[in-house]
Amino acid sequence: MSIKVFIGEKSISRDDNKLKDYKFSVDMRQTLGGDYVIYDHPDIDIVIMPKMKKVVGFPKDRISDMTYDTQSRLFDFLTKKGVVARDSVQGGNVYASLQALFETPPEPKTKEGEEAQDPLDALQPILFTICKFIEMEKPQYEYLKKMDEEEEDYYTNPTDDNSTELGEVPHAREKGSIRPGIYYQSYMHNRFYRR
Repeated sequence: MSIKVFIGEKSISRDDNKLKDYKFSVDMRQTLGGDYVIYDHPDIDIVIMPKMKKVVGFPKDRISDMTYDTQSRLFDFLTKKGVVARDSVQGGNVYASLQALFETPPEPKTKEGEEAQDPLDALQPILFTICKFIEMEKPQYEYLKKMDEEEEDYYTNPTDDNSTELGEVPHAREKGSIRPGIYYQSYMHNRFYRR
C-alpha cells in the first residue's frame, strides 16, 4: 500500500481499492531547511520537521485562551491516530508551542536473497492526519466566525426597536444612574482618614 501526495492537484490516493481517492486543499509551504508549514488552522501554525522527526504547533500572531486548547486537541488527535509518540508530547523551546516526535515506522524485514524494500515514509501519514484534523475543526471555526460577524452586524446595523433617531430622546439635566454634582471630590472617603 502506498500513499501519493500530488502538490499541484492537492490530492492523496492509495493504490489499493479499499479506499476512494481523498482530496483536500491545504495552505502549506516548504521552508529552505526542508520543513513543511501548514497555515490553514485559524489558531495555530503546524510545522512538520522530517529531518528532526518532529511536529510542532506554534501560535499565530496573538496567543489566546483557545491556543493551548487547540494544540492539545491536535496532539491528542495525532496520538490517537498513532502518528506521534504519546510520551514525546511536550512544550517546545519557543514560547507557547507544543511539539511531539514521529512514531517511526518499522524497518521492512527481508529474507535472504531478496532486495530490501524502502522504509515507509512517515511524512505522508502525518500530513494526511493533520489535514483530517483541520477538516474536523473547520465547522467549529466557521461557526465562531459567523457569530462574530452577526455580533458586529448587530452593533453596527441595529434594528428599529434597538435604535433611536437623532433628537428622538429629549434632553434632561439628570439621566441614568449618575447624578451630576454628587461626586465633587476626587476621593469620596477622604473624610474618614484623620490624623
